[in-house]
Amino acid sequence: MAQLTRTKIIAVAEDLITQTGDAAVTLDQIAQELGITHAALYKHFQNKRDLWEAVSATWFQRTIIAEITVDAMLPPAEQLHAWLWAFVNAKKRAYNTNPQMFTLNTRYIDNNPTALRTVLTSAYQVINGILGYHDANFERAETILAAFSTFTLPNFKESWNAPDYEHRFELAWKLIAPGLKTF
Repeated sequence: MAQLTRTKIIAVAEDLITQTGDAAVTLDQIAQELGITHAALYKHFQNKRDLWEAVSATWFQRTIIAEITVDAMLPPAEQLHAWLWAFVNAKKRAYNTNPQMFTLNTRYIDNNPTALRTVLTSAYQVINGILGYHDANFERAETILAAFSTFTLPNFKESWNAPDYEHRFELAWKLIAPGLKTF
């Protein structure tokens, strides 16, 4: 293959997961699909974990973060509420519609605090932008998103389709809304 890139490897890995319906795709399967040796993958990724983190992070950005649109003309608190609601629903939709990629994301991102924080950086940037925070470490944005962990962390996925889902979200919102600009 003339121009093998990280992007191409990631795309092929995700395609194989989708085609097979199984998150347990092997590096040999990916290499075979690309027409390369297993060892050639290591020119682009340090190890299997590195590849699966990249696949998961790419999927998360495209499937969850990039799908969120909010009216920028809304006041900041309303804009944040709408963004958070869209975010938790995008995560819920991903769980309900693509269980294989959701499982891969859970294993390599959600269960790895360092990778999770890296993947969520774009979400923190959005929150900072909405609220006008100039916080390079994203401490306030991370705290806000953490308040909604029952709607985003896979350990709680069984509750995401419960009839009181929106009510529970609104309770969490009412808890944090008064403190948005004060800490």
